[in-house]
Amino acid sequence: MRILITNDDGIHAPGLTVLEEIAREFSDDIWVCAPSEEQSGAGHSLTLNRPVRLQQFGERRFAVTGTPTDSVMMSLREVLDTPPDLILSGVNRGANLGDDITYSGTVSAAIEGALAGIRSIAFSQVYSRETAGTDAEFAAARAWGAKVIKPLIDVPFSPRTLVNVNFPPLAADAVKGIRIVRQGFHDYARGSIVEGKDPRGQRYFWFGLHPIEHTLDHGTDLEAIDDGYIAVTPLQLDLTHYASIDTLAQRFVDAE
Repeated sequence: MRILITNDDGIHAPGLTVLEEIAREFSDDIWVCAPSEEQSGAGHSLTLNRPVRLQQFGERRFAVTGTPTDSVMMSLREVLDTPPDLILSGVNRGANLGDDITYSGTVSAAIEGALAGIRSIAFSQVYSRETAGTDAEFAAARAWGAKVIKPLIDVPFSPRTLVNVNFPPLAADAVKGIRIVRQGFHDYARGSIVEGKDPRGQRYFWFGLHPIEHTLDHGTDLEAIDDGYIAVTPLQLDLTHYASIDTLAQRFVDAE
């Protein structure tokens, strides 16, 4: 089985190493192609206003001077001679839960894989202040990653769907298990905007990453993580709100 690994934290991110370790439990045919620099929050963006460069760091290991989506596209069109059987994205340092998945480069890399018809899974490790920057930061992902992947290898994926996985910020033996849940939604409050001045006295703004308050809704990824479970969420790329089609169509008929 050929596995392609990518992320949005960059080619040198520790979470990428964790995901490589997990992937090697299933195959020796592992390829890595990730952004050369951190691309958190890049979403499903493409690099269109400058050239993208491909750099090789070793056998089957490449970096792209672009976004996670660029990395997957370059992998499928320039790096690999045949498509992979599986695309794994992550392990992201930080949560990709609820509506934050729309910003996520980690999830978007898996989206690009799904669009190409390849089984794709995104992984994110929620972390706490206590574990940040320590060996324990990815403990849950390292211990539970293969257990999550194994049931997903052979289960049918519908066209243009993917799976989003989040690990709770707990020691491996403290994780309570795995829940299959739907996407939740945060209470809308997008952190803070920090203002400062550069050495030339010009104003700049930096988007803060302060905790976002949310009301836990039953059966969601947010609730699962809060309860100490791994959240596994199937996602679809069809964003059409079908219930509105007939209503809107009638409005336009009435307007004629």
